[in-house]
Amino acid sequence: MAAAVRTQTQQQAAVAPTGAALYARFALAGAISCGFTHGSLTPVDVVKTRMQLDSATYNKGMLTSFRQVVRNEGVGALATGLGPTFVGYFLQGAFKFGGYEFWKKTIIDKVGQEAAVENRIAIYMVASGIAEFIADIALCPLEATRIRLVSQPKFATGLVSGFNRIRVEEGVARGFYSGFGPIVFKQVPYTVAKFVVFERATESIMKKLGGDHDTLSEKTLTGVHLSAGLIAGFAAAVVSQPADTLLSKINKASGDGPVMVRLAGLARELGFRGLFLGLGPRLIMVGTLTSLQFGIYGDLRRVFGAGEGVVIMKKAE
Repeated sequence: MAAAVRTQTQQQAAVAPTGAALYARFALAGAISCGFTHGSLTPVDVVKTRMQLDSATYNKGMLTSFRQVVRNEGVGALATGLGPTFVGYFLQGAFKFGGYEFWKKTIIDKVGQEAAVENRIAIYMVASGIAEFIADIALCPLEATRIRLVSQPKFATGLVSGFNRIRVEEGVARGFYSGFGPIVFKQVPYTVAKFVVFERATESIMKKLGGDHDTLSEKTLTGVHLSAGLIAGFAAAVVSQPADTLLSKINKASGDGPVMVRLAGLARELGFRGLFLGLGPRLIMVGTLTSLQFGIYGDLRRVFGAGEGVVIMKKAE
């Protein structure tokens, strides 16, 4: 069975695309996985954002807060921000996953395979950090629109009207990118933690199973990706929670003064405990979506003929 799987993998590798065609496949797989997962968890994100922005009202846990939102605003309120969420994370997923594969391969080519294996954690960190920073440039305007729609339900009727109102009333820089600092501080540590923990968890799980990407069946690989993604999601949620809270606060309404000064003021006002408001539902949301992202991404890579990308796991001795 292992020989058959290895032969199939080798055949796929032999016909796998290269260059732009290869990274376009990685990008499309990442875009679909991120757009779908973030979009499907919009109700959880709505409740989490309400708990962060209005803790006086939504302070009795996630399930009670769900019921409060439905009772006060109707079931449709749980879908608030679905448009910008899907579009924003579709674009972000393309740059993040496609960029990660590109920068990882670029760095490996520079340092060599042997050095890459020994320094793989640093490579995971640098590649994911660069990819996420670029992805945030695309995500930020849509994330600002999403948070405004969730925090102010009467602000606009949807993605297009909300996006245009912010652009007209506040301009591109102030309206869409006032939250760029916090979104970078949130997303870059989040993504670095996500990819590093995912890669290490994948390596550990495969060692326990006694196989690797070439010998394990596709069904087993999907299970590995889902399991490692869940672990990575929990770690990433904790690391990025303070910045996520600040991002929700700073995008709730326009403000004056430098962004970093406003962030520092908000952090002092909230305190340590306040920065972790909404962590419970966010652990559920991020853990679930990260697991699904890596599961879907891994399967779509194979469907699109892109393969596993460059693997620098340390082989078991």
